[in-house]
Amino acid sequence: MSAYILRRLLALLPTLLFASLIVFVIVRMVPGDVVDLMLSQNDISADTKSREDLIRALGLDQPMWFQYVHWIGNIVLHGDLGQSLWQGEPVLKMVLARMPATFSLGALALFVALSVALPVGVLSAIRQDTAADYVARSFSILMLAVPSFWMGTMIMVFPSVWWGWSPEVRYVPFLEDPLQHISNMLVPAIILGMALSAITMRMTRTMMLEVLRQDYIRTAWAKGLNERLVILRHALRNALIPVVTLIGLQAPLLIGGAVVIEQIFALPGMGLLLLDAVNQRDYPVITGVFLVVGVAVMLINLLVDLSYGLFDPKVRHR
Repeated sequence: MSAYILRRLLALLPTLLFASLIVFVIVRMVPGDVVDLMLSQNDISADTKSREDLIRALGLDQPMWFQYVHWIGNIVLHGDLGQSLWQGEPVLKMVLARMPATFSLGALALFVALSVALPVGVLSAIRQDTAADYVARSFSILMLAVPSFWMGTMIMVFPSVWWGWSPEVRYVPFLEDPLQHISNMLVPAIILGMALSAITMRMTRTMMLEVLRQDYIRTAWAKGLNERLVILRHALRNALIPVVTLIGLQAPLLIGGAVVIEQIFALPGMGLLLLDAVNQRDYPVITGVFLVVGVAVMLINLLVDLSYGLFDPKVRHR
């Protein structure tokens, strides 16, 4: 197992290198220039000398390939993601300060999604073509059709207009007050988890229907085993493998969806940091956030692969 994990971690390195190169180049192709923004916001005369001095001060006078080699070298040798062009603070420090809010939102949204998707998907499968099945399938289609950013906006606007209530947007760190933290994060987490719950519920239903038609399940029914035992121990365990794979594939969407939700609910996470950095063309912050998110997504998929052995005894990692 340890040898397998080590091989997988080593295999992530070229993927991360390639992804970092793509992000590094693409963010510099975004229309607009950080130098022009700084000159305009600071009311500095945009003459040639001022512009050249600012470019030199920001280190943007070097060729792009040299900037990339210098940036990736600092990461490999020193773990340094660079400094923000606007604040002058280390990017790693800024990202680490915002990381708890984003990961807390993602974890709570995933918990909400699985809490809804798994029991509803199993119920829909074992009660196929009944009223419960039709309601569950209609709910999943509705959640797939409604964008999370629209739902979040409606929840922020209409309750405040109709009843004078809106979700609290004050962020409280988990270690400071766990109950208040969960209370504040619950509404955005529910909104973010609904789309994932719809997809996961449909996959759970489909795989449960397939497993319930297998011969060993019919044999279990014929032997008179308890329904709960047949569903939970024999059917659900085998049906969960594709569902777990789907959850791993949805991880980028879960983290990416947090960008919009954090903007709507004013949560100080990496998504809000990324939006501000894009607006300011703060290249080191943009690339740093994308690199951290890329590492998180790859590690989540590694955990998904390792979890297969828990559901299927035939799976062995060597």
